[in-house]
Amino acid sequence: MLPAVILPATLLALACAPHLSWALSDAPPMVPAAPIATDPDKAALGERLFHDARLSADGRRACSTCHDLAQGGVNPSIPPSSAGPHRGFDTPSIFNAALNYRFGWLAEHRTLEAFNEEILGSPDIMAADWTAVLATLNADAWYSDRFRAIYGRGWGRSEVLQALAEFQRSLVTPNSRFDRFLEGQADALTAEEAQGYRLFQDLGCMSCHQGRNVGGSLVQKFGVFAGPRDTANRDLRGADIGRFAITGLERDRHVFRVPSLRNVAVTAPYLHDGRVARLDEVVDIMGRMQLGRDLSRHDIDAIVKFLRTLTGEYKGVPLDQLRPGAPR
Repeated sequence: MLPAVILPATLLALACAPHLSWALSDAPPMVPAAPIATDPDKAALGERLFHDARLSADGRRACSTCHDLAQGGVNPSIPPSSAGPHRGFDTPSIFNAALNYRFGWLAEHRTLEAFNEEILGSPDIMAADWTAVLATLNADAWYSDRFRAIYGRGWGRSEVLQALAEFQRSLVTPNSRFDRFLEGQADALTAEEAQGYRLFQDLGCMSCHQGRNVGGSLVQKFGVFAGPRDTANRDLRGADIGRFAITGLERDRHVFRVPSLRNVAVTAPYLHDGRVARLDEVVDIMGRMQLGRDLSRHDIDAIVKFLRTLTGEYKGVPLDQLRPGAPR
């Protein structure tokens, strides 16, 4: 096992204040991903709902349209929404979402159920009409029977949201090579990948990307240091104001929920607006924006090699071996 490191005090203060609620020494430890206990009947019902386009107003978009389980839980062919409250936000992977402490790029929801309700009702995403949705599900013999068997006769919107969330809680992807390394299998990582993990610690990446989900456990300012620009010299923050949009607090300007890095190699594009296509480019950008460092090509390559070890399995199959049309 590689030793833990203590970040230089100045770097830690800059990287963590004022938005982190704990210092690195108090941060959740890196631990292997493990399945969440779920009700199998509710999860099976939720899985059917997840793939059912009839939940959307036009009957053309299901949850799985944007969260394709055969493509890392994302769909890179669908651009960020161009209108509504989700304008400009990239669709994050649904895999391991249940391990996050809050939901949405702005960390605006505390439960999957609440986040599902917003997404289903959002006019720029699914625009669900709940009266029509419940009528459709009631008229479907399979749904009607399953809802009554699980919830009784008085089921409705909250039970639909609960079933969807129960399925989403089942979408944890264990058994990545990094998980096996954390479990004590020293040869699970190559020497270069292990070096990348050391750099990930030494440079301070894990001050934000920490815990069971390697992220998703706090919010942070996007652009801690000056010069938030990509390789094309574009200002990466643009008009995005982050949590300021919902809190009105100046300290929340450009603050977003830190994403999980699990399966990051198969969930491009990157950043909250999906404007970066390559993993090596986003590592370079984050080094400059969040750590104030110009990383060498050698260090970037080593970190990327480490990040590729975070790819887990769904139903026993590594996510990088799944393809569109593969069994779900």
